Amino acid sequence: MKEINIAKVLVKKRKEKGITQDELANYIGVSKASVSKWETEQSYPDVTFLPQLAAYFNISIDELMDYKPEMAKEEIRKLYRRLSSDFASKPFDTVMDDCHQIIKKYYSCFPLLLQMGILMINHAELLKDPQKSVSLIEEARALFIRVKEESDDVSLTRQALYVEAMCSLAACDPNTVLELLDGAVAPALPPESLLASAYQMTGRTDEAKSVLQVGIYQNIVVLFNFFPAYLMMCTDHSSKFEEVLQRALNIAEVFDMRHLHPGVLVSLYISAAQGYIVQGNPSKAIDMLQQYTEIVTSDIYPLSLHGDDFFDLLEGWLIKLDLGTDPPRDEKTIRRSMADMIVNNPNFSVLSDKQRFQNITEKLQSNCCED
Repeated sequence: MKEINIAKVLVKKRKEKGITQDELANYIGVSKASVSKWETEQSYPDVTFLPQLAAYFNISIDELMDYKPEMAKEEIRKLYRRLSSDFASKPFDTVMDDCHQIIKKYYSCFPLLLQMGILMINHAELLKDPQKSVSLIEEARALFIRVKEESDDVSLTRQALYVEAMCSLAACDPNTVLELLDGAVAPALPPESLLASAYQMTGRTDEAKSVLQVGIYQNIVVLFNFFPAYLMMCTDHSSKFEEVLQRALNIAEVFDMRHLHPGVLVSLYISAAQGYIVQGNPSKAIDMLQQYTEIVTSDIYPLSLHGDDFFDLLEGWLIKLDLGTDPPRDEKTIRRSMADMIVNNPNFSVLSDKQRFQNITEKLQSNCCED
């Protein structure tokens, strides 16, 4: 996008005033060719001419420049897609150089800074050097802190606080996480039920249903973010471990998470496999990895957020998300990551001599090459 839009302002104001390029050139004391170049974006007026031009059109210099160091949501979304694709196909340092230039250029565009930090976190695993990964996460964390401290958008600062806490956790700094999140869970005050009631009272029944569907959908996804961590905390109590796993799988079946949102389900299978390793049950661990592999090598690509026959009113909400329905990483990166989670996971090294596990790793590595 063009941040300085002086060309279109000059054309618009000159036509509003009903003067020619010659007349404007004579007033400013330049050639007609100079004015033509300004209006066709071939060059910019010398800075000493800006006050004169602004005064002539009775506007401020800011209005004359029409300077917009901001990106619209759709522009940010397109940029994120491009950079995510670049990470999958270009040298990491080359893409990061591009990221740094963009950040410098739009340092006051806080929605963009938030997404650039998230982009870094989502691709930190591409760096095989742990120290470089830590440095990248710290760089992302600095962006989140800037957004949190400088933005006046409450929703944006809340997101920035959350991902800053994620960075602190990744850096093995639990005390900062506790400090940032106040070490306590506030009571959930879901707005969806209030909005739905308000929509219903005003006769907007479809909007009421849509809001409630969004609430159900989001809370199911959040629920499946809790299950893997809780499952791992129950490995010392086998019956509790089995109960948590079975309940999670039952909910997954009821809401058909395998098709609705496979990304949250695969995390459950990995945690279950790791839990069975801890419990000394390699056979069940491989069963879980088999389920994982069947999902990630199936026809789930290209991954995108979507509804289904039950969640049939989500589309309007999904397209308004920061990244729309797109995943946070390019498909090539996702496939590679799906394989690395198993093939290069030290927790599963005890399974390396098992034929079933070898078959799984071969299938996952083959899936990386699929288009």
